[in-house]
Parts: sequence; structure tokens; C-alpha cells
Amino acid sequence: MIIGMSAGWALPALCKNVYSRNSFSHRMEKVIGVLTRDFKLYYDLVKVLKKRDLPFISLSFDETIPPNTGVIITTAEEVDHIDFERKVVCKDITAAIAESIRVLKGKERFDELIIGIDPGAKPGVAVVGDGFVLETRRASSPEEVAEMVKEMSSSYPATRIGLRIGHGDPTNRNRIINSLSSQRFDIEIVNEKGTTPRSDTPDQEAATGISFMKGHPAKRKYEISPTPGEVKDIQNRSRKKSKGKITISKHLASLVAKGEITLEEAIRKQMESRA
Repeated sequence: MIIGMSAGWALPALCKNVYSRNSFSHRMEKVIGVLTRDFKLYYDLVKVLKKRDLPFISLSFDETIPPNTGVIITTAEEVDHIDFERKVVCKDITAAIAESIRVLKGKERFDELIIGIDPGAKPGVAVVGDGFVLETRRASSPEEVAEMVKEMSSSYPATRIGLRIGHGDPTNRNRIINSLSSQRFDIEIVNEKGTTPRSDTPDQEAATGISFMKGHPAKRKYEISPTPGEVKDIQNRSRKKSKGKITISKHLASLVAKGEITLEEAIRKQMESRA
């Protein structure tokens, strides 16, 4: 990805495309423009756009807005100084990006929103609105998916919202489903075989593939039973994390696998038990 930055000036003076590898960029002709002299906002916006692999262009007040600009994100103080029809005032970065995507699609509300989830220790998540890939992300833990789903369902209003999750990795899959139980969305379990590509973002792309596949209804709650291999792997990770000083017990490793405690908490508990 490339961003044109002018030497000696905090904000970009040249309009340069930032290209995305995911299907969002392949399907969208118009892109998001970022136009502001607020360096902190610019930096934070660009960071999030790059992290989500969303195509955008950096704009300057001194240059003509290029024709591939579909919407511009700016500040409340600067919005009236921009001669462009489609503008989004950024009060919250996540909300502003979501609104910009809706503007690009010409949607106030989607008929159907599907959130695809590739289960794992760091799950991939994809949002598809009316068959169009809106964004993809990677969660830091199975439980974080629930927060992402809550945010995404709020950011992209839709008449119908459904969740689809891959059938693999039962331990983390069940942790995700259990964490979503309070949100009352319909969840389908999908046979994800063949959805993980060889790419720089396999989890997100697998989640995208899962979102387009039909599955069978999931239960509201599942028992979480870590396999001996998963428990052993966590024990090995505890040894590496503590630089060889300690290996946590199978019991503590099982609690980590279930998401009941963190690896750091398990190591501390193991050390305290030896004191």
C-alpha cells in the first residue's frame, strides 16, 4: 500500500491510491477519500483503513478531487470548505467508515446482512451486505467476535441479519457461539472445507467464503471440551511464555482453552501454587 506524503508537511499533498487486496476493492469502483488538516484524525483514519484493507485515497485542499472519489471523510470544522456532494463528518472513526461504505453502496439500509466467521484463536470476520463484501477483520480472541458482531450489526442497519460460522476448530467455534448467545441472532454452522486460501489474510478471506455458504442451525449453547492436543499446546506455550521457568498444569491449560482465564493468569496461578 502507498500513501503520498509531502516532505515538511504533516498531511499528504498528493492524491495517491491505496490499493486493497480483498474483494471489497475488486467490486468497488469508487473509493473513500480522506481530507483533513487534523493530523491525528488523518493518522488514525488511515491506520484503520489500512488495517481493514479498505481502498482509499489521501486528498489535499490544494488539489482537485479525483473522479474515483465516492465519499469524503473529514471534520465538522472543515466539511463546509469542501465542494463535494457526498461527505461524512467523523465523530467516531468506526461509525464514519461504516457510513462511508453505505454511501458508496447507495444504501441507507441493507435487505440482508450476513456476518461470516472463521473460527480460531484469532477468528476472521467478514461482513456481507446484500451480497457485497463490506469489510473484513480479525478478532484478537473468540470472545471478541461478539463485540464485533454487535458493532457491525449497529453500523450496517439491515432488515435481516444472520451469522455463519465455520464448522472447524470446535473448541474455539463453541466459545464464539456461546459468547454470541445473548445477542439472539440466527447462527448457521457451515462446512468450511476449501474456504481457507493461501494469502496474506487467510482468516478474513475464509470468513468471506463462509458468509456465502449455507449451513445448518446452531444451538444457543455448546459444551466446550478441549482436546488433549489443545491442552498440550497451551502447556507448551506457557513454557515458552515463561522462558522455560514453568509449565502450567493440564487443569489450568484446559481453563485457558475454554477462555475462562488467560494464559498469563494461568502462569501466575501456577507460580503462586509453587510458592
